[in-house]
Amino acid sequence: MAELNTGDGGGGKDKKVRSKKQNSKVDLTAMVDLAFLLITFFMLTTTLSKPKAMELGLPDKEKDDDKNVDIKVDENRTMTILLGKDNKLVRYVGLLETPVAGGTPKDFTYGKEGIRKELLNRKASVLKYTGDPKKGMIVIIKPGKKSNYRNLVDILDEMGIVEVPTYAIVNDFSPAELKLLEGK
Repeated sequence: MAELNTGDGGGGKDKKVRSKKQNSKVDLTAMVDLAFLLITFFMLTTTLSKPKAMELGLPDKEKDDDKNVDIKVDENRTMTILLGKDNKLVRYVGLLETPVAGGTPKDFTYGKEGIRKELLNRKASVLKYTGDPKKGMIVIIKPGKKSNYRNLVDILDEMGIVEVPTYAIVNDFSPAELKLLEGK
């Protein structure tokens, strides 16, 4: 609501007549109420984005000698990926000492034409080998001490894209694997 204040209307006979200056006052209460209503409306109607997290299965903290049993896995189903410094990525299939046919250690790049293509090819060959979709490929990821966190996240993203059913992050390196990462 606007309010206009006016004076008494004039002066005497001998005085000059000046134009009257009127003081104006605007009441902003309605505008402030509207602003708070809009802020409240938008706060209550917006959806907050939920953080995206990757599910990881972690081992138990308690070590029980009775529960630690070595599980034998078919070498034809396993692929080991070694992560090194300067974005180095090496893969081999089977055991390093006795690799499966076509599974000798080889360097790859990250991305669609690199490790993803190799994972898709290997997944198809494992499916052909086993004939059972439940017995899929097993990937062992071994990040080196000099590898960076981004490379580990990139390879885990590739596991999700290719839909590898079973993969594990391991930090046990054999001397031969260390030599392979160092390029010797």
